[in-house]
Amino acid sequence: MNFDKVIDTSGLNCPLPILKAKKALNDLTSGQLLKVIATDPGAWRDFEAFARQTGHELVLQEKTETSFVFGLKRR
Repeated sequence: MNFDKVIDTSGLNCPLPILKAKKALNDLTSGQLLKVIATDPGAWRDFEAFARQTGHELVLQEKTETSFVFGLKRR
């Protein structure tokens, strides 16, 4: 998957990963993809709720050994 923008929020706790993702999505146009790397375990449910509430599509959600990776498609 090719992302138009990647942000690394490793080490940041809720709500900072969501706030940084929201800011980054504002810089993108409709249909572009944002990749977010996070280490906060709460980010898993936070990004699910964020996508539901904002209408952005959660196209990637995976757990690696050291982090959580999310892909959001801007609405």
